[in-house]
Amino acid sequence: MFKRRKEKEEEALNGVAITSGRSPASEAYRTLRTNIQFMTLDNLTKSLLVVGAHPECGKTTTVTNLALALAQAGSSVLIVDTDLRRPKLHYIFGSKNFFGLTTMLIENNLNMTATRHRTQIPNLDILPSGPVPPNPAELLASRKMQKALKEFQSRYDYVVLDSPPMMNMADASILAQLADATILVVAYGETTREEAQKANQQLQLAKANLIGVVINGIPPHQDPYGYYGYYQPEPEERKTRGKAKKKRRAEVEEEKDFDINFDPDEAYRDF
Repeated sequence: MFKRRKEKEEEALNGVAITSGRSPASEAYRTLRTNIQFMTLDNLTKSLLVVGAHPECGKTTTVTNLALALAQAGSSVLIVDTDLRRPKLHYIFGSKNFFGLTTMLIENNLNMTATRHRTQIPNLDILPSGPVPPNPAELLASRKMQKALKEFQSRYDYVVLDSPPMMNMADASILAQLADATILVVAYGETTREEAQKANQQLQLAKANLIGVVINGIPPHQDPYGYYGYYQPEPEERKTRGKAKKKRRAEVEEEKDFDINFDPDEAYRDF
């Protein structure tokens, strides 16, 4: 028995998206949303490109959760899968990929009725990649792509583009020239300094409007006094450790103040 599309979508989203709650991850994406809104306050930003420094750095997860955060704030959002080499968006939302961006561009038909999918999240729609073409870079660099993006921007408050990774491909650089703003995604403990620097250089050469970097996978204990600590109750174990450290620090300070070998005659000899 086949599952209904809504059930498939819920199952897929549960594995990727943070749609509610006050966990550090949820607050992180809401903060990302707020930062983007502040940073683009003076400039009209309709399209956001999210690129990864390398494959498997959490780029599509960032795209999905950022779009959800924007939609939950009341903005109309369209996610477009512009990764025409290894598209993933239709898997996440449990939709089919027979029609999508590539069919719109090839057929020169900007009617989104047959290609756009409405999700169970209010204000959030997706446009899958469509069949994978033999010439992804050429298709993305076409005038049809520019025209399609303008059409998307006229219908939605935000258009979030999920692109291929930067490494060894021109696709992301092409898209960076079209988007109003670009966000680079790196992975904690996986992305090397050289990979991050190379991705940044490529974006600069493309004259991208790079507005920030998202670091995925930071262990919670790396920033115990950070912003998100205000939203999460502090674990009892951490409280206990903190009290023990403070007590030990106080004892050390007392030991510094009191010298068991202190000789008052020697100290005041010159007076």
